[in-house]
Amino acid sequence: MEFENKTIIITGAAGIFGCWIAAYFAREGARLCLSDIRMDGLEKAVAELGLDRSKVLLHATELTRDTSMLELVDLIRREWKAPDILVNNAGIYTRFSLLEMEFSDWDRVFGVNLRAPFVLSREMAKLMIAEGKKGSIINISSGAARKMNQNSVPYCTSKTAIERLSKGFAMELAEYGIRVNVVEPGFAPGSEVSELSDEYVANMLKNIPLGRSSGPEDAPGAIAYLCSEKAAFITGAVLSVDGGNSIGNYKRPPRAADAG
Repeated sequence: MEFENKTIIITGAAGIFGCWIAAYFAREGARLCLSDIRMDGLEKAVAELGLDRSKVLLHATELTRDTSMLELVDLIRREWKAPDILVNNAGIYTRFSLLEMEFSDWDRVFGVNLRAPFVLSREMAKLMIAEGKKGSIINISSGAARKMNQNSVPYCTSKTAIERLSKGFAMELAEYGIRVNVVEPGFAPGSEVSELSDEYVANMLKNIPLGRSSGPEDAPGAIAYLCSEKAAFITGAVLSVDGGNSIGNYKRPPRAADAG
């Protein structure tokens, strides 16, 4: 198991993708630091995943507060000295008209989706450099980085920006052997805070060329690959793991049975 006793930080760990990533690396024998805004959400995730508590750190992190993020950094410094892998998974998806949204709504989206990954990537990279670790940083983006959606402009813009920021970090951290890459997961029912209707899910699936939603092995498998020795010569890359959803507009052809 390549990740046996590797130390991995996952933000947004109480959400669906965060839980999937945690479960994947736990099976690989990694030690995890799970971060989310709610401690009760983290405790629930640990219980539901059946994680070994002796190999798990938990931190309730408010990603719009510098003091909270620096508390997370201090926890890692005390417990591990430096992480091997940082997965900036936390994100906010909001639906606001640009003409109606509050300035504070804009600031929160960019605070969580862009500023927090900048702060944590920089501070965790400093720990890696101090310990001589050739670590890996993964930023979670979205196909929305290339496709503007009405009423979710702040989200789309923040995801475009995180992909550019990732390339910048990849350039500046290359001399230390620290690699920085991006994964764009696909649509997963339940990844939204709000409940998704069956009709909404069915319509989404029609737009995915490979005809299904993202599963628990898809994005985590891509993340693990990019953090592995198999990807030792990959940095600054963006890997879409979305069944082709971000390629462009897609209309599923009717099946023969439907046509008949």
